[in-house]
Amino acid sequence: MNRKYFDRDITQIGRSPFGILVDQAGYEPDSKKTAVIPFECDSFEVTDPEGKVCYTSGVCHHGYDEDSGDDVYTADLSGFRKEGTYRVRAKDRMSAAFEIKKGVYETVLDDTLKAFYYLRCGCGLDSACAGEYAHGKCHTEKAVLWEDHGVSLDVTGGWHDAGDYGRYVTAGACAAAHLLYAFRMFPAAYENRDINIPEKGMPDILSECKYELEWLMKMQSPDGGAYHKATTALHAPFIMPELDKEQVYVFPVSSMATADLAAVCALAAGIYEKYDRSFSAELFQTALKAADWLDAHPEFIGFRNPEGCNTGGYGEGDDLSNRFWAYAEMYAVTGKEDYHEKMLSFADRTDLTGLGYADIGGLGSLSYLLSEQKKDEELVSAMKRAFGSKAAELKDLSDKSGYHVAMRKREYCWGSNMNTMKNGMIFVIDGYFNGQDNKTYAEGQVHYLLGANALGISYVTGTGEYCCNYPHLRPAFADGIEKCMPGMVAGGPNSRPGDPYAVEVIKEGTPPMKCYADDAASYSLNEITIYWNSPTVFVLGYLCGK
Repeated sequence: MNRKYFDRDITQIGRSPFGILVDQAGYEPDSKKTAVIPFECDSFEVTDPEGKVCYTSGVCHHGYDEDSGDDVYTADLSGFRKEGTYRVRAKDRMSAAFEIKKGVYETVLDDTLKAFYYLRCGCGLDSACAGEYAHGKCHTEKAVLWEDHGVSLDVTGGWHDAGDYGRYVTAGACAAAHLLYAFRMFPAAYENRDINIPEKGMPDILSECKYELEWLMKMQSPDGGAYHKATTALHAPFIMPELDKEQVYVFPVSSMATADLAAVCALAAGIYEKYDRSFSAELFQTALKAADWLDAHPEFIGFRNPEGCNTGGYGEGDDLSNRFWAYAEMYAVTGKEDYHEKMLSFADRTDLTGLGYADIGGLGSLSYLLSEQKKDEELVSAMKRAFGSKAAELKDLSDKSGYHVAMRKREYCWGSNMNTMKNGMIFVIDGYFNGQDNKTYAEGQVHYLLGANALGISYVTGTGEYCCNYPHLRPAFADGIEKCMPGMVAGGPNSRPGDPYAVEVIKEGTPPMKCYADDAASYSLNEITIYWNSPTVFVLGYLCGK
């Protein structure tokens, strides 16, 4: 497949149709509000939809921004608080439209959370909830073990992981945990949020997570381990999910998947007890069985794709952070000292701030810091210091960036927007536990994601006047609908392009922040995944729940 949608190469200096870069969702009235102007000027204006000037001020020359290759000027419109729809104008250039209003991120939070519903596997999406994106049931047949085709399993359900139709335990556990912790830490943002999904009786974010958790529990082997993934042997072509009729296989147990299953089920067991005791009990038994498997298998059991399979591998070099998270959650839900001692044994071998599927110790820290069980105060202090130190490093990066984004050069890689939003999570978590006022820095990562970046594009489908619309996502390509379903977070700039299309269009020497193209042909620039959406939901929940 090599379908190009744009008649211009947006990886070059031409960028978006708008020469001034803003968060295209908008800004809270009392928040710090800045626009980025990548050309020389002395002043700027804020105009209403009729072009009337509502505010004017001088600009600040930030200087050369190495990651974007731009000489940056900053327009600070924080002093303008009147609610409405506006643009920023300087010389003969304009910004995209944006709003100033209270609750400005409510819609994008709805969309990024609803995205998980659009990615459901094993069911049809009906028009009452999915609108024009409705489709038939998919992947409902029994799967078979890769190593023994005579063994069939029901592993229907869960979320399609990314642009493909695979489902992966470590990735799914990470994404579900981000959402569960978002609910646990910022319940006001979610308790009454209606994203129009079929289930009722509990907050929608928990209903959506339950759909994934039910699948995760199906991935437990009889002895308590967790099968690593459920996929076809090869990635499906760009067809609708219900047309993918290839055999689904269940791949061997890994210790990373087992630890993550124990952790997320233990976490969920505590949360769902208030809403569904039977489901909570089932989650706990799954977690207990997985934890017992970990005790019986202290050795690292990794995963690599076997010959004949080309779907996602999600391999890891060790399972230390996974076991740390698992024992932290088991201690939090049971209070048993045995789990506490096991957790402590992994603490000094774990990044206490890791928040991604391959380095997930930060979720263990969240579990321990939020736990009502007796704690080792030395470890509590170490965890808080770790988040504080990480946040301080990221603040320095943000302050030095012309686009106010806390990114290192190496982080402009496959899924760079995940790195941006995980960094946003660090600001939020540091503020939550250390009392730091990091709201402006957390918002800065959202501003970058939603348009205040070197290409002036909102990386969330459906948000903004100039947003990505052609992600590497099979149903979005195959449904014949020009406008992509909203709320999908694109992978973003990747200075190490990893597919033929990206290699072709990203010219050597392109600044990292500009190594992007909105095209379905490029999985290394424009794929979506559940664990890129989930940190976005977490940070937006913080902003909407304040």
